[in-house]
Amino acid sequence: MALYLIAFNDEWVPDLTDDDVRERGLAGRAVIEEMTDAGVFVFSDGGLDASTAVCSVVPGGGEPLFTDGPFVETKEHLGGFAVVDVPDEDQARYWAGRIAVAVGWPQELHRFPHRVRLSGDLHPATDA
Repeated sequence: MALYLIAFNDEWVPDLTDDDVRERGLAGRAVIEEMTDAGVFVFSDGGLDASTAVCSVVPGGGEPLFTDGPFVETKEHLGGFAVVDVPDEDQARYWAGRIAVAVGWPQELHRFPHRVRLSGDLHPATDA
C-alpha cells in the first residue's frame, strides 16, 4: 500500500453560491464515505482559504521565529486535501477523479515517496 495526497489550490474553486457550496460539500463527503467503506481513507480536510493563515515561521539561529506575517506572496494556497492509502497509482487516480467530479474543480495527485516506521527508518512506500 502507498499513501497519496489528493489536493486542490483554493484559486481553482469557481465562484459558488451558498447553495452550490453546500451541494458540492455533500458530494465530496459522499466520496469520503466511499473511501472509508473501501478501507482506503486516511484523513481529509478542506475549506481552507487565505484568511485561515495563523502565522509564518522561519528558522532563526536554530530557533523558530513566529510572526503574523509577511506570508509568502502567492495566489496559490491549499484549499483542501485527502490522504488515501491504496495499493497502486491506478486506485489513487480513481479516487482523485471521484473527488474532482464530485466537487467540480481540479485536483492534484501526489505520492508520498516514503513512510516513516516507528523505528525511524525510512522505507519505500511499496515496502509497507
